[in-house]
Amino acid sequence: MKFNTRLLHGRAVKRYAEGATVPPIAQVTAFSFPTAEEQANVFQHKAAGFAYSRVGNPTVAAFETRLNELEGGNACIACSSGMSAITLALLNMLCAGDEIIAGCGLYGGSIDLFEDLTKFGIKTRFVRHMTVEEIEPLVNERTRVIFGELIGNPGLEIMDVPKVAEYAHHIGVPLIVDSTTATPYIAKPLELGADIVVHSASKYINGGGNSVSGAIIDGAKFKWDFDKFEALSGYRKFGILAYTIRLRTDIWENMGSCLSPMNAYLNIIGLETLGLRMERICQNAETLARALDEIPGISVNYPTLPGNPYRELAERELQGLGGGILTFRAGSKEKAYRVLDSLQYVTRATSIGDFRSLAIHPASTLYIRSTPEMREAAGVFDDTIRVSVGIEDVEDLIDDFRQALKA
Repeated sequence: MKFNTRLLHGRAVKRYAEGATVPPIAQVTAFSFPTAEEQANVFQHKAAGFAYSRVGNPTVAAFETRLNELEGGNACIACSSGMSAITLALLNMLCAGDEIIAGCGLYGGSIDLFEDLTKFGIKTRFVRHMTVEEIEPLVNERTRVIFGELIGNPGLEIMDVPKVAEYAHHIGVPLIVDSTTATPYIAKPLELGADIVVHSASKYINGGGNSVSGAIIDGAKFKWDFDKFEALSGYRKFGILAYTIRLRTDIWENMGSCLSPMNAYLNIIGLETLGLRMERICQNAETLARALDEIPGISVNYPTLPGNPYRELAERELQGLGGGILTFRAGSKEKAYRVLDSLQYVTRATSIGDFRSLAIHPASTLYIRSTPEMREAAGVFDDTIRVSVGIEDVEDLIDDFRQALKA
């Protein structure tokens, strides 16, 4: 099956109760059992089933199964937010004294998280670009994971996943890829060589801007050195499944980062139109980027524009698509504010991946805790405007930006 058909008819789509085409919302806290023994077996993970919605819920499980099939993973664990997904994906394998190598061009919240992890004894070494040449000098005996975004937000740097994954495996560490901005419609990081994928499912997966959620997908192919990865040492009997087993039965369960059944249901509804939305969003984003690029006085960043340094990589790795985000520089912070204030159809709001187009001034919002050097490395300047392009008629979006820029 191709992508859109799999969304509706894939193996993960089951026959639900009473012939329903989507799963019912199991908006409950606890589940009853016929016998105490059956209840005990589920609690002890000796039998499949649902006991308490913090630990497992059928609506959430239906969402996990569908997203896992799209990414081609072994298991998907849904979380309460994208930030919780990143946090747990890392803490599941790290101990005090371990180190992360990550790109500077990350979402501002992710950079803030890495700063918080230093208080737990986990250090992050940042590279300006996610390339083997820049990663290699920072590797040492404490390096345990390489982390980066497939399409940087908002810098739009594209990671060469096969090359970085090959090097990560050469030094014996996994590669975690945040694929929020790409989605499985554009690329599947596990097929490109990554070991673990994380999503802020609040964005393109959901699509409607109505639910906060996240997800971790484990490819279960990385061969763990349990002497090196002390956090997983108690799960060595599970081999390549150790990461998933510990995540599901230990750290995710104990930290309480569960997704609500209602949000899982809304994600399933959104997921079914992911292919159609991403097709339209990518078309709109490239058309708008090309139109803005013709306007004198502004500088546009979009991966598939002529002259963009990542255009060739987008062709090879992202099916020639550039995603749904573009940025441009207005000339000054004051001009950027005036452009934003003059927009009529585009909503001034944070987040990305909505049906509607959203715009924000990242330097004064998302990156307020970052140093000037970190902002510059992420492609964020005082005059930068980030646009998350929606599904509106692109002619109206072009006209809206043209009138705003004239203002």
